[in-house]
Amino acid sequence: MLNEFKEFIARGNVMDLAVGVIIGAAFSKIVDSVVNDLVMPVVGAITGGGFDFSNYFLPLSASVTAPTLAAAREQGAVFAYGNFITVLINFLILAWIIFLLIKLVNRARASVERDKAPDPAAPPPQDILLLSEIRDLLKQRA
Repeated sequence: MLNEFKEFIARGNVMDLAVGVIIGAAFSKIVDSVVNDLVMPVVGAITGGGFDFSNYFLPLSASVTAPTLAAAREQGAVFAYGNFITVLINFLILAWIIFLLIKLVNRARASVERDKAPDPAAPPPQDILLLSEIRDLLKQRA
């Protein structure tokens, strides 16, 4: 069983997946910063300033009267839809960036394929050459 596990881990696709997860986790911090530090201030400026999704919530009990999400969570159950909106914006930005990266890579790959000279055709197999010579010799005799 240990040998099978070693074979499983040593496969290329498992290692590629691990690298992808690690890079994805690091990339999510970048996306969070883009959303919180760049996008949300612009959204706030466009909508009149002070537009902050993080404190948008609905109290699920009458005992919740706090104006901020953190304080409201201490008082009782809340439906924090503002955090969901922020996470949704993070996802959309991440999906857009990945789409643009894949589009860029595909364009670069197509450019390289166009610029690369086509491989010369492989010579025909020996038996085909021999049959062609026999055909040519028969044509000469006729």
